[in-house]
Amino acid sequence: MKAITLSEYGGPEALRLTDLPEPKVAPGEVLIRVKAAGVNPVDWKLAGGGLDALMETHFPLIPGWDVAGVVERVGLDVEEYVPGDEVFGYIRKDSVQCGAYAELVSAHVRMLARKPTALSWEQAAGVPLAGLTAYQAIERVGVRAGETVLVHAAAGGVGSLGVQIAVARGARVIGTASARNHGFVRELGAEPVEYGDGLAARVAELAPDGVDAVLDFVGANVVEVSLGLLARPERLASIADPEAAARGGHYVWVRPDSAGLTALASLADSGGLAVHVERVLPLEEAAEAWRLNRLGHTRGKLVLAVDGR
Repeated sequence: MKAITLSEYGGPEALRLTDLPEPKVAPGEVLIRVKAAGVNPVDWKLAGGGLDALMETHFPLIPGWDVAGVVERVGLDVEEYVPGDEVFGYIRKDSVQCGAYAELVSAHVRMLARKPTALSWEQAAGVPLAGLTAYQAIERVGVRAGETVLVHAAAGGVGSLGVQIAVARGARVIGTASARNHGFVRELGAEPVEYGDGLAARVAELAPDGVDAVLDFVGANVVEVSLGLLARPERLASIADPEAAARGGHYVWVRPDSAGLTALASLADSGGLAVHVERVLPLEEAAEAWRLNRLGHTRGKLVLAVDGR
């Protein structure tokens, strides 16, 4: 099979399109013919050695944790899927080596759900990691109908999905974004505000009594400002600042979760979750996708198209 690999830690320049043997399929797993693979900042951060202290990594390394594709074969004791089923998933395994930037990938059924019919392959591949991150952060702080929620980086891959999930729960959402993305944030259902100096005052103009919950999807020292807008620090969740936990909030590291993926698929199929794909690139242009992603200006998601069959 064709796959994008690294022979050692490195950046975009280290990526190579190579031929590898077909993956093995363990009990409880399925083999997926990949239609599209999502691109996330963690892909190039991991490849650069940024998670070496946390995760066991083996080379040659195939990056990528987001997948959408068709079940090719099932392993022993798999009753959830049959060949031909369309699935999507967040395939983070116990050790890092065999990822989604490939024509074929194996994954345990606990990491998968049925692909939402309302989304294209590319859109579905943009959901798992970002969607589950937003979903689990929202669950952690208990967003409810009638509450006002502040979402940082509301136009990004995680934030754009988080806004929609919170809106679907009946919350009023205020979203930080650059001026050029304010129209996009409004389309998602949020009230945009410019980030940067003076943010607290701008949010206070929209919500004089403060906000009920904060979702930090950007870092950049927004935890301190956010806590000043909250009555209860435990209503803050950050995916970017581990110090949030020390300040009484939550630090969220996304986990594979079939039930959460199913909930996101249901929301998409009901019309409550749209996925903005900024650009689709072919598998062999993974290095360019990483360069674009590292710039930090992507609206929504970047996706690799893998198999056209």
